[in-house]
Amino acid sequence: MSPKKMKGMLKNMGINIEELDNVIEVVVRLPDREIVISNASVAIMDAHGQRSYQISGDESERPLSAGAAPAAEPVLEIPDSDVELVSAQTGASPDQARAALLEAGGDLAAAIMKLSAK
Repeated sequence: MSPKKMKGMLKNMGINIEELDNVIEVVVRLPDREIVISNASVAIMDAHGQRSYQISGDESERPLSAGAAPAAEPVLEIPDSDVELVSAQTGASPDQARAALLEAGGDLAAAIMKLSAK
């Protein structure tokens, strides 16, 4: 099947594929190193608003660049409404409810189960 015909079929299914031109390199930054893909070819597939990237090229690894500090852990923000809900369901204080939610990674059910088990 020709690429043009394949692209038309995918478009009929709501899938769009676009090639990025003039890509020099793609860098994937990990906490301890970088994966560098040079001579990269990048295709973007958009399927009903969900974008996926397909990357191919020559792969190499290197230590983190001097200017690239490791990403800090994201701070989990617990909404007051979640604290109130856990507190109301378990009879725990708001401080205890917030601590249980932080320990449970924001999972309401896990926080309620943890406090109910006490």
